Amino acid sequence: MRTKRKVFAYITRGNDENRELLVFEYQGEPEAGLQVPGGTIEDGELLIDALYREVKEETGIPREVLEFVGKIHKYTYYPENKNKAYERNIFQFEYTGESIEQFEHTIKSHGRDNGMTLLFRWEPIKHLPELAAEQDKAIELL
Repeated sequence: MRTKRKVFAYITRGNDENRELLVFEYQGEPEAGLQVPGGTIEDGELLIDALYREVKEETGIPREVLEFVGKIHKYTYYPENKNKAYERNIFQFEYTGESIEQFEHTIKSHGRDNGMTLLFRWEPIKHLPELAAEQDKAIELL
């Protein structure tokens, strides 16, 4: 079984008591669930380069308003009913830009999600709804 390598970004804002996480849903595909920005590390790509690329592709947020906090978790995810494994590397950024409660972004990439529109919003970490495919596995480490 080949393991695919992935990166995920927990983009947060606010202080400990009121900290929020940036999440999204695919426009017109609520069944895909609530997610955080992330994606596959391309062959030969450095992990940190993949992280910044995926965040830019999926959110459109400029790097200048994302303060890199660090890597918070790494684990292997085994989806049900699939003979696959995913190495997941989860990082945290603190958002320092202007306060926007929700926004949408259309992906521009060479991947299969090119042209898809993502609907972003902030969710309080204390009351975070369940994220798709265990993407919330490291939330308690924030």
